[in-house]
Amino acid sequence: MSVAIDWDMPAPGEWTTDDLDALPDDGRRYELIDGVPIVSPSPTTGHQRLAGRLFAALDALCPPELAVTQAVDVRINRRRSLTPDVLVATADATERNVSHYLPSEVVLAVEIVSPGSLAMDRIMKPALYAEAGIPYFSRVETDGGVRVATYRLDAGSAVYTSTGEFDDVIDVAQPFALSLPIATFSDRR
Repeated sequence: MSVAIDWDMPAPGEWTTDDLDALPDDGRRYELIDGVPIVSPSPTTGHQRLAGRLFAALDALCPPELAVTQAVDVRINRRRSLTPDVLVATADATERNVSHYLPSEVVLAVEIVSPGSLAMDRIMKPALYAEAGIPYFSRVETDGGVRVATYRLDAGSAVYTSTGEFDDVIDVAQPFALSLPIATFSDRR
């Protein structure tokens, strides 16, 4: 069964975040890049379980001035809106109970790579997060076991530089001190 949407749909390249807000809540993930909507199917159960366990592991270690959340939009501007799988934002921003954050409120964006999102999660989204000034980015690879790559924004060039690749324990000092065994969130407990 299909659902009719009762409005004049904008042409590709002319969408805004207002148009995203008008879409029905149909379980799909809607993002916006340069006025073009990007529609992803609902994440798989395995993807969501991994995201949930990662959220819980990070949340347990997160300092009080920061807060961890999942799948909340980052509104870069009226023509760009991305949805990280997990993110760390300022506690002040999360206390507003918002449906989206500004890039200046986000400290870390995390993408979990899925077979249908390889280029988006590895190339496009990190570039857009860096351009927006989000200080830290992490990518979780799941093909052949869980591995995590971490990055820090190089302010001089607005690109991310690697701070580590981990397949056993994530050990980083920023955005907060973290020594997190990957098995904590990758294994079923």
